[in-house]
Amino acid sequence: MNRSFHNSEKTSPAIDPITVEVIGNALSTIVDQMGRVLRRSAYSANIKERGDCSAALFDTSGQLIAQAQHIPFHLGSLLGIAVETLARVDLDSVQPGDVFIGNDAYTGGGTHLNDIVFLEPIFYKESIVAWAANLAHHSDFVDRGHAHIYQEGLRIPPVRLYRAGKLQQDVFDLVLLNCQVPHERKNDFRAQMAANRMGVQRFQALCERYGVALLAGATELLLDYSERKTRAGIKALKDGTYCFKHDFDTSLWPEILSLAVSIEVKGSEIHFDFEGCPPQTRSGLNMVFTMLQASVYYVIKTLIDLDTPANAGFHRPVSISAPEQSIVNARSPAAVYSRHDVAQRLIDMMLAALLDAVPERGIAASTGITVMTTSGLHPRTGRFNVYNESMGGGMGARATRDGVDGIHVHGTNSANIPVEALETEHPLRVECYELVTDSGGAGTFRGGMAIRRRITPIGNAVSLNVGGPLNRVPAWGVLGAQPGGLSRVELSAGATPLVQRNGTLQPGESVTVITSGGGGYGEPHLRPRELVCKDLREGRISAQVAKTVYALEDCSRRRVRKNPRL
Repeated sequence: MNRSFHNSEKTSPAIDPITVEVIGNALSTIVDQMGRVLRRSAYSANIKERGDCSAALFDTSGQLIAQAQHIPFHLGSLLGIAVETLARVDLDSVQPGDVFIGNDAYTGGGTHLNDIVFLEPIFYKESIVAWAANLAHHSDFVDRGHAHIYQEGLRIPPVRLYRAGKLQQDVFDLVLLNCQVPHERKNDFRAQMAANRMGVQRFQALCERYGVALLAGATELLLDYSERKTRAGIKALKDGTYCFKHDFDTSLWPEILSLAVSIEVKGSEIHFDFEGCPPQTRSGLNMVFTMLQASVYYVIKTLIDLDTPANAGFHRPVSISAPEQSIVNARSPAAVYSRHDVAQRLIDMMLAALLDAVPERGIAASTGITVMTTSGLHPRTGRFNVYNESMGGGMGARATRDGVDGIHVHGTNSANIPVEALETEHPLRVECYELVTDSGGAGTFRGGMAIRRRITPIGNAVSLNVGGPLNRVPAWGVLGAQPGGLSRVELSAGATPLVQRNGTLQPGESVTVITSGGGGYGEPHLRPRELVCKDLREGRISAQVAKTVYALEDCSRRRVRKNPRL
């Protein structure tokens, strides 16, 4: 039986541009629908509320042909499992209804163990014509160390969870046995299966409508189109080498680490070199190469052309080099749980390096991710309960407007859990959830504000792990602007101090997380006075900052004029 379709088997007819565009939009719609099914079917708040999930389609060779606009970092895991599966599996043994599951950063194509990917072949008339994949972040594997990956959870290489549509119960039981919240995993896995089934059915419908040859030909044209648009965007940049170095800090590692990037623009191609980044550490900060790829591709997508289709075509003019066994290109058994901390900082650095090349899209440094995890027995259900949330903060100010307040930025792009959902599913009470005055860096355009969230357990004590980056080195400002506010963690009076981010929180005690703010853009004294007054009235800045930083004496008579750029 022929197991894969190749364009050479049948010459496709000439395809008009309108048909190509229609098919391109159809592919984008399929991955968007897959993501919607996943969120609406999911059980855990991390997926259904925060949207920490993604979906994609790949061609028979493992090339990305469509990615949903969900979490850019997830591209690393999606790319990885497609490559690993095709390299490891005999395609003649693959049947309709087979579903591969994987998460390992070194053998499963993942970027950290919480991101579990489901990959399913799409058959049409007994041939594989594409692959559907989705990823969900599972809030599990808590109370574990991060000195090496063996401490971080269950490692899953690409293995069949379903064979010909039949669940492999032994594999399923093995995975669930290693999960601390198995009832959540069981139901979230079902949601991931539903999402892939949606993708398979929708793609098969396209094959039925257009024919496999025409669909494959249109897909190749879409990849070529993305490549041309990307090359045109790169060619518009001034040739040269753009470098940036900066310090990176996190509560996960005691030392300040120095990161570096060099970007060479030459004609219609661009090269990213991360020589000078430190060696991999005995912590969860390390990135595998696919995670680095996802970070670089995000920068290219945002700076060159936002309308370029998200497929493998726009990867072609981009090359990346990074020293092996470094924090940006780790080797086993390096831990990888908090790889997003370094990745977010590197994105800020790449954007800063290219500021002169693309000044109209300039942006100051943004917040990192403060992660809080509590775990323990739920007093009502008696089940083990895990609350895990990565909290955003302030986006860096841009060349034409203020940064966004209280938001995930760049590669994460997930949401904060609503108070109602958090208190419904977890034995916790949210006592405070607000924006932090003076946390956005002052400038002509103000940096986005940070978040303050205070939580106390109800009924039982909980184990606590909390922390993140930017608690010593802030998000920098650009062109004379001030940096954003630092992140910090505060415990209520009498609570036992944390030891290396870990501790225990008793009922009645509370933990307060203040995330980091975004840096400002441009000299603060150039900010229009009426906007400074507006910030003061809305509590975004204090009277002291208004007076000492913005030199504002009085705004009682000033009227705020609408400015669509701010």
